[in-house]
Amino acid sequence: MQVVASDRHRGHAPLAEIEASGLQSPFEHPGRADAIHEALAADGRFSVVEPVRWGTAPITAVHDPGLVEFLERAWVEYQVDHPGTHDVVPDVFAMPGLLDGMGPFPERSLVDHELGRWCFETTTPITEGTFDAARSAVDIALTATGAVLDGEPSAYGLCRPPGHHAPTALYGGYCFFNNAAVAAHHVASTTGSKVTVLDVDYHHGNGTQQIFYQRDDVQYVSLHGDPARAYPYVSGFTDETGAGRGAGCNRNLPLAVGADDAAYGSALAAACEAIAGFEPSIVVVSLGVDTFHNDPISDLAITTEGLREQGELVAQLALPMVILQEGGYDIDAIGANVKAFLSGITSGV
Repeated sequence: MQVVASDRHRGHAPLAEIEASGLQSPFEHPGRADAIHEALAADGRFSVVEPVRWGTAPITAVHDPGLVEFLERAWVEYQVDHPGTHDVVPDVFAMPGLLDGMGPFPERSLVDHELGRWCFETTTPITEGTFDAARSAVDIALTATGAVLDGEPSAYGLCRPPGHHAPTALYGGYCFFNNAAVAAHHVASTTGSKVTVLDVDYHHGNGTQQIFYQRDDVQYVSLHGDPARAYPYVSGFTDETGAGRGAGCNRNLPLAVGADDAAYGSALAAACEAIAGFEPSIVVVSLGVDTFHNDPISDLAITTEGLREQGELVAQLALPMVILQEGGYDIDAIGANVKAFLSGITSGV
């Protein structure tokens, strides 16, 4: 299997994150991608290649151009008012109630204000190399997608930062640009065919759902921790099935605490049935291995062998497959877990 990866991800290197009202070392850090790269490069079944640079046009086809423009300049502008800052996070979130009855927010003001306009939470600092790293993640996703469109049965993109929490006009949840959504839109818009995004990350991909919620050419199917207890809390419920032209094209399968390989496999079988019924030309998998039993921010009970079995089950769809990295925060196991899923994909065909 072709693996697309780049060292540019290391430019996004936060020192800390604010989560659960505490300041802590970031769960999402360069060591994640480095560990995956090391595991795959050492296995002769995988061929590692550098991504092609695609520019920003595929990003602005999915995201608000203002978000792209802001992320490009945010860190540099912030240094003018706050020199020497390593991690940039909002002080104020531009919630609608702040100016209720007073008119809209200004289009452009202090970068301090703009941070709260474009960011929706506190775990996703901007660092000096964040924009280039986020651009690189999209390049990786599109290069892997291009390989599959050119005839490869499957390809894996080692995307970092991840992307599935980023909606059209916001960043957050460790995500800046929605790599899977950019890839899926690229396929749908250039081939005229239907695409499914299958999200197996522990956390619901609120951004991917929002981007495609009213579209009937891209199906979104997600297995995740029940948002009644799990981040991002605001989406991922079973009654969210799409709207307008997209009615029926969104499927959420929330999972109970402690769901094991058997429970997950049953839910994944239902997901695959829904995908087969949609009849897509290609599947984009948002691969999060934070479902693993020892992951520090998950409460499921999936084993490494269970991840391999998941790959085998998805492969039975017999469709071209683009697999893009999302979460997974047990550094000691992340390489083996990603390799297990990918091995299932290749052996299950």
